[in-house]
Amino acid sequence: MTRHVEEVDGPARRADQPPRTPGRTGARPPATRWWRRPWVVPLVVLNAAFLLFVLPPYLGLDPSRSRVVLNEDFPAHYAVVVAHIFFGTIALVTVCLQVWPWLRQRYPAVHRTSGRLYVIAGAVPSALLGLALMPFAAVPVGLLGSALAAVGWIVTSLVGLHMARRRRFTEHRRWMAYSIAFALQTLWGRIFVLTSALTGVTVNPIVLGEAAGWLSWLVNLAVAHWWVRRTARPPRPVFG
Repeated sequence: MTRHVEEVDGPARRADQPPRTPGRTGARPPATRWWRRPWVVPLVVLNAAFLLFVLPPYLGLDPSRSRVVLNEDFPAHYAVVVAHIFFGTIALVTVCLQVWPWLRQRYPAVHRTSGRLYVIAGAVPSALLGLALMPFAAVPVGLLGSALAAVGWIVTSLVGLHMARRRRFTEHRRWMAYSIAFALQTLWGRIFVLTSALTGVTVNPIVLGEAAGWLSWLVNLAVAHWWVRRTARPPRPVFG
């Protein structure tokens, strides 16, 4: 028996299929306005302020200006520090591109390219170099928390990239949110120390260092998990 079909705006469809939405087939989704994502601008400003604070002493490649106490028994210490900062800078710049809704919706190819750069040329090498530097830290405070954060950054970034390549975008969104939480932990660590200095509140350096090493990424992860759950998209209906 031949199925009954209807002609609707050109191509035929089965009678039991839902009607198409006129005028929207293949249309580009409207870009999300910046004011509907109020955290984008503060994130860019915070990242820019952090980089302006961290980068200048290392631009001239002068070891005497290093803010990190260099270990004389590790000749490549300064070079590894500079490489860690270089890859970390790529990660923080591409993070801003990754969370920009307008760019993701209007220029998905740029979003994909910046995402690969974030993982391959930013997060993974920066975290690996950070782990390599930890045994040579002048003050071994907060290292366990920082080491776990580095491992978490690597794992979440690679899993997020893998999910994107598999086109499992819901999982990709979740894992990249966690990856960005780890990426931003270094900012909050500096903020903890700077706030203590500006307020004049005397805090034991060991306590402050441990708090920076742990709270900076645990709080970020909690916020990222809340955001993922809060903004989860409802499943799309499947029509037979």
